[in-house]
Amino acid sequence: MNNQNDEVVAPVRNRPMALATVMLSSFLYSVDWTIVAVALPHMQGAFSATPDQISWVITSYIVASAIMMPTSGWIASRLGRKRLLFVCVLGFTVASLFCALANSLLYEVIARILQGMTGALILPLSNSLILDMYPKKDHGKAFGYWSAGAFSGAVVGPSLGGYLTEYIGWEYVFYLNIPFGLLALIGIYFFINETETDNEKKMDWFGFLLLAIAVGSLQLMLDRGQRLDWLDSGEIIIELILFISCSIIFIFHIFVSSNPFLDPKLFINLRFFACLILASLYGLLTVPIMIIIPLFMESLLKYPIDTIGYLQLPRGIGIFLSLFVSGKLTDKYDSRFLIGFALICLGVSNYEMTQWNFETTRLSIIWTAFLQGVGAGIMIIPVQVLAFTMIKPKQRTEAASILQLGRSIFSSVGISITLLILFQSTSTSRGNLKNYISEFNVTNQNLSNNPNIKEIYLPFIENELQAQTLMIGYINSFLFMAIISFVSILFLFLIRKN
Repeated sequence: MNNQNDEVVAPVRNRPMALATVMLSSFLYSVDWTIVAVALPHMQGAFSATPDQISWVITSYIVASAIMMPTSGWIASRLGRKRLLFVCVLGFTVASLFCALANSLLYEVIARILQGMTGALILPLSNSLILDMYPKKDHGKAFGYWSAGAFSGAVVGPSLGGYLTEYIGWEYVFYLNIPFGLLALIGIYFFINETETDNEKKMDWFGFLLLAIAVGSLQLMLDRGQRLDWLDSGEIIIELILFISCSIIFIFHIFVSSNPFLDPKLFINLRFFACLILASLYGLLTVPIMIIIPLFMESLLKYPIDTIGYLQLPRGIGIFLSLFVSGKLTDKYDSRFLIGFALICLGVSNYEMTQWNFETTRLSIIWTAFLQGVGAGIMIIPVQVLAFTMIKPKQRTEAASILQLGRSIFSSVGISITLLILFQSTSTSRGNLKNYISEFNVTNQNLSNNPNIKEIYLPFIENELQAQTLMIGYINSFLFMAIISFVSILFLFLIRKN
C-alpha cells in the first residue's frame, strides 16, 4: 500500500488544463515583482512624485505580500484551496484595474497594497495544488511545468514592462493582468477541485501580529535603508529593533503555544530546514542580478531600453529549457547533484561578469545570461521536491508559504546588499582615484592656463572618474554573488540522500 504522501489528495477533472490554470495564476503574481519597476520613472512624472515617494509603489506591494503570505495555510484550511485561489486571483485582477486607473499616488499605493495582499497567497496555493494533482513520483515533472509559470514572470517582466511603457503607456503594465486574470478565473472554476476544510482550526492572532511586524519592518528597512543611509536614520533603527525583538518573541511563541501560527515541527525537520535555506539563497542569487544587470547596461554600456530587453531574453530561454530538463531529472537522480551543478552554473556566470569592462560584447552578455538561466531553472525544482518529501499533505500550503516567504525576504535582502556593495564600492573607489587628480598634477597644471581646454578637460575627467568607479562597484557586486553561489554548495551536506 502506498504511503499517504504518494497518493493524489484530490481528483482532477482535466489535469493538463488544471496545470495550465495554476501556471497562469502564478505568472500573474510573479510578473508584477519586476514589470512595474521599469514603469516607475513614467509613473513618477504622471503623479508628480519625488523618487522617495514613487518607491512606495514597489514597497507597498512587497510589504503587503510578505505579511499576508504566511496566512495562506490557515485561510486555505477554512475556505478550501480552490475557493481561496479564486478569491485571490479575482482580487488581484480587480486591483490591477484600480492600479491602471489611479489618478493619484495615494490611490495607486492603496491599489498596490490590495494587489500584494491577494497575490501573496497565489504561489503557496499553487504549490500545494500541484502536489495534490500529481503522485509523488511525478512531483519533479509537475514542478518543472508549474515553475515555468511561477518564475517566468520575473524573467520577462523587465523586458515586457520596458516595451509597454516605452511604446504604449505605463498603465498597460497593469492592464496586461486583466485578460490573464479572467482566463485564470475561468480555469479555476472549471478545472480545479475543492479541498476539505477545517472550520475548527483557530487563528493564532498574536503569532500573526508578531510575524507581520517582524516581516513588515524588515522589508521596509531593506527597501528604504539605502535612501535613508541605513543606521544614520532613526526610522531604520526603529525598524531594526522591531524586526529583532518581534522575531525573537515569535520563535519562542510558536514553540510554547498550543496553537502556533506556524507549525514548529516544520523547522526542526532538518531536510525541510535545509531546503528553506537553499530556497532563500535561490532568491538572493537570482533576483538581484535581474535588477542590476539592466542598470549596468544602461548606465555604463549606454544601451537603449529595447536592446536591454533583447539581451535579457537568453536568461529566460535558459530558465525555460532547464526547468523542463530539471523536472525530469529530479524524479530519477539525486537532487543534491542537480542543485550543486546549478550553483556552479550561477557561480561561474557571476564570476565571468567580474571580468566585464566598457568593451564587453553582446555575445558575452548573452551567454552569461543563458548560463544564469540554466542554473536558476535547474536549482529550484529539486529544492522544492526535496522540501516536501517528508511533509504531510495537510501541511503543504503552510510549508509552501514558508518557502515562498524565505525566497521573497532573501530576494529583498540580496537586492539591498548588492546595491549597498555597488554604492559603497563606488564611493570608496571615487575617493581613492581622486587622489591621483589634482591641480598640482603636471598634466592639469599645463592646461590650467588655457581656460577653453580646462572647460573641456575637467568635465571629461569627472565623467571618466564616475564611469570607472561605477564599474568597480558593479564588479564587486558580481564578485559577491559569485562567492555566495559557491559557498551555498556547503548547505547540500545537510541533506541526506533521497
